[in-house]
Amino acid sequence: MTSSSGPSADGPGIPVGFATPAVTDREQLPDRVWTVPNALSVLRLLGVPLFLWLLLGPEADEWAVVVLMISGLTDWADGKLARLLEQSSRLGALLDPAADRLYIVSTLIALALREIIPLWIVVLLVGREVVLGLALLVLRHYGYPPLQVHYLGKAATLLLLYAFPGLMLADGDSWFARLLEPFAWALTIWGTALYVLAGLLYLVQVAAIVRAERSGRASGSAP
Repeated sequence: MTSSSGPSADGPGIPVGFATPAVTDREQLPDRVWTVPNALSVLRLLGVPLFLWLLLGPEADEWAVVVLMISGLTDWADGKLARLLEQSSRLGALLDPAADRLYIVSTLIALALREIIPLWIVVLLVGREVVLGLALLVLRHYGYPPLQVHYLGKAATLLLLYAFPGLMLADGDSWFARLLEPFAWALTIWGTALYVLAGLLYLVQVAAIVRAERSGRASGSAP
């Protein structure tokens, strides 16, 4: 039966047998700031406004794709270096998914304004982020940190980070654009579906934590 120990001095209580690995993994990371992986994550974040300007200003899609490729390389490098140099940190665990989400939202905004993608994709993906933001507030209310990113969410993010550059490069009349378009849309649809599914799984975890907390408080207050 699911139970909860409630938040404590050593960290928040975790529903036994359900969300323990997702929460405690991040909480056990060192509280470091000045590390090489964190510097690479900050570099990725600084690339977001440049990326958005390239898409909406001169509409230099090729250079925007280059920025996205560099972001992908630094994303791979910061994880690799964190393990090799033993420089994993709580800040890095937060910056990494934050940078991914910013690139996705920036690309969505740009592609929607340029009428490359339909509005329903924007509503689905941005709506997911809003709902998960509210779920994070619920976790904070009960004394929990953000849950660790699910592998399904990582896979969806990877698909979308390939799909969006494909849509940008497919926006044209050349033979290459026509060849690329169906593959770009396939990645977009699959990535969107998995991204929403990963969000639903996150909400299931949050709901389980809330039920466990309420059950624990109710049993604790019972005579």
